[in-house]
Amino acid sequence: MKTIKTLAFSFFAGLLALTIVTVGAPVVAEASANIGPDDTSIYLPAVGSTTSSNLTGDEADGLQFMVEEEKLARDVYLTLYEEWNFRIFQNIARAEQTHMDAIRTLLDRYNVEDPTIGSEIGEFTNLDLQELYDSLVDLGSESLADALAVGGDIEEIDIFDLEEYIEATDRADIIQVYERLLWGSENHLRAFVPAWERETGETYVPEYLSQERFDEIMSGSQGYGNSGGGRGKGGGRGDAQGGGHPGSGRKRASN
Repeated sequence: MKTIKTLAFSFFAGLLALTIVTVGAPVVAEASANIGPDDTSIYLPAVGSTTSSNLTGDEADGLQFMVEEEKLARDVYLTLYEEWNFRIFQNIARAEQTHMDAIRTLLDRYNVEDPTIGSEIGEFTNLDLQELYDSLVDLGSESLADALAVGGDIEEIDIFDLEEYIEATDRADIIQVYERLLWGSENHLRAFVPAWERETGETYVPEYLSQERFDEIMSGSQGYGNSGGGRGKGGGRGDAQGGGHPGSGRKRASN
């Protein structure tokens, strides 16, 4: 399964996700799309759904990694919103905060240390995530198209990671939270893709999910449980595709 030590894979094979967003651009009229319920309670694990009192080391590591990964997404989007004043980043950043809060509920339940407590925007305990954040912000600051590409890449990798963690645990409460974060990431990807396509005039091609998995997500309904993807162990994950440095190739062919 994916652990903190394997983040280098996510960095070089891809870039590192509930409410959906207001889409706008300097060259495109703004439009809003509200997708899914605006109810943070659906992301919280049900009380009493644990299978035992203690997590395995991998499960604890996974929760700590994912809370920082969700923080990375939130922090990148807040920073890119300040750079571009493009509301998709502001709206999805709010959703990422909800993601963080849901995982924090699990960290508290299992008495696992929360690595995000006391950290400022852009500060991470995990040094690989710190390096990744810096790289993403630098890339996303080059152009609006690059910023939107960063968003798409973050959501692709978040989907990949969440599906691996879902497959690696049998705990109902952890699966519940990860599945709902997965739904959120799918919705976010469905927001970034058309925004990037309008900005560039090009067709988005996934870099870190299989084309089949990407098409499944993009054709899905914008609501929990209707995305068409498999859930739970062994469900619906496409293999990541190699891709060089984030943003190279087709996504850098921007205005």
